[in-house]
Amino acid sequence: MDVTDFPDDLVQTQAAWNATYQALAAPRPRDITALRRRLLLLSVRLWWHPYWETVPSVPAARSELRHLARAHGAVRAA
Repeated sequence: MDVTDFPDDLVQTQAAWNATYQALAAPRPRDITALRRRLLLLSVRLWWHPYWETVPSVPAARSELRHLARAHGAVRAA
């Protein structure tokens, strides 16, 4: 699967999910309730994105999306 197949909004949503998860996992996070709500909202957006209806192997594509979003996060942090 080519990484360019993912819509930009889907990659951005996964990156936001990763960032929110990291913020929630940090020691003594602030505003835990808001972070949990945001994580839930982003999870729903990821799960029900229309892109998944076009992919033959959804589990593999979801895994690749997570890896792609992590790589983009690492590039931004560098």
